[in-house]
Amino acid sequence: MNTQLFQKDFISTQDWSVDDLTTMLEVALRLKADFAMGVPQDLILRAKTLYMLFFEESTRTRNSFETGITQLGGHGVYLTPKATQIGHGENARDTGIVLSSYGNAIAVRDCRTDIGQKYLYEMAQHAQVPIYSMQDDVDHPCQAMADLMTLVELFGWNLRGRKFVISWTYAPKYVRPLSVPQSLVMLMPRFGMDVTLAYPKGYHMMPNVMETAYKNAEIAGVKLEETNDMDAAFEDADFLYPKSWGPIMVTEDEPEVEAMAAQHADWRVTQKRMDLAKKHAVYMHCMPIDRGHEADDEVIDGPQSIIYKQAENRLHVQKALMALTMGGRW
Repeated sequence: MNTQLFQKDFISTQDWSVDDLTTMLEVALRLKADFAMGVPQDLILRAKTLYMLFFEESTRTRNSFETGITQLGGHGVYLTPKATQIGHGENARDTGIVLSSYGNAIAVRDCRTDIGQKYLYEMAQHAQVPIYSMQDDVDHPCQAMADLMTLVELFGWNLRGRKFVISWTYAPKYVRPLSVPQSLVMLMPRFGMDVTLAYPKGYHMMPNVMETAYKNAEIAGVKLEETNDMDAAFEDADFLYPKSWGPIMVTEDEPEVEAMAAQHADWRVTQKRMDLAKKHAVYMHCMPIDRGHEADDEVIDGPQSIIYKQAENRLHVQKALMALTMGGRW
C-alpha cells in the first residue's frame, strides 16, 4: 500500500502506478465495509472543501462526489461556468489558483473535445491542491476505477487471463464522448486482463490512447485486440462492457453522427449475444443506458447485470481518492 499520495492529482489513471491504483481500491473496499457497518467516517476529511466544476450536467458523478465528501465530514461546492467568471472568460490558471487558496481539492468535468483534459492539466500546473477528473474528453478515471473495484469484489484480485470486452452499441442522436471506452482500454490491461475492443468502422479511439493501451498490454504481458465484429468479440468473454460513443475521430456534426449510427442499429446487446460469452459473464455499463437501443431490458435488468453495483462503487472509489489525496485523518 502506497500511503504517500497526499496532494496527488488524479486526471488519468495513467498518471498513477499500479501500486497507487491498488491502494485506492484497498481503501475503497475498507470504506465500503465500514459504511455498511455504520462506522463513522465524518472525521476523515472534517471541514475540508471540494470544489466541483461541471461543464456538463451529471447524475452519478455529482451525487457520488458530493455525497462522498459529506460522508467524510467535508463540504462540496457545486460550480458551473455560467455561475462563475469562467463563463466570462476567466482561464484555468486563475480559477485554479483562487479556488485552491480557499479549499482542499478541485474536481472538474469537461468533455469538450481537444479541450477538456488539457484544461485540467493546465489547472493542475498552477493549483496548490489536487485536481480530479470527473470525466473529460480523454479519460473517465473514477468510472474506470469503480468498474475495476466491482470486478475485484465479484471475481477476486487475480483477474489475469480474463477476457474484458469493450463494445460500441447503437444509440440515436446524443454524441457521447470517447472517455469511458478509452479509460477502460488503458486501465484493464494493467490489471492482467485480455482486452477486446469492438466497433464499426469510424468509431475508433484517439491514436495516442491506443498507443498507450497497447504499451500497457505489452508491459503486462496480455492481449489487446480490435475487431469490427460484435459477435466475435462476445465469444468466450468474461466481462462485457457494451456502450455507445460518438465517431469523434471522424465527425461531431449531429446529422452525420445520426446517419452513421443508423447504419449499425443491429449493434445492440440481446440475451442471444450474451449467451455467446461464458456462463459466468457479467453485463456492465457506466449509465445512463439508452434502453431498447444499446441493450434490451432483458439484459439490463437480468441476472448477469452488475450496473447498479458499478454505480454504487463510484461513491466508495471517490471517497478513497479524496481521503488519500486531501490528507484524511484515520
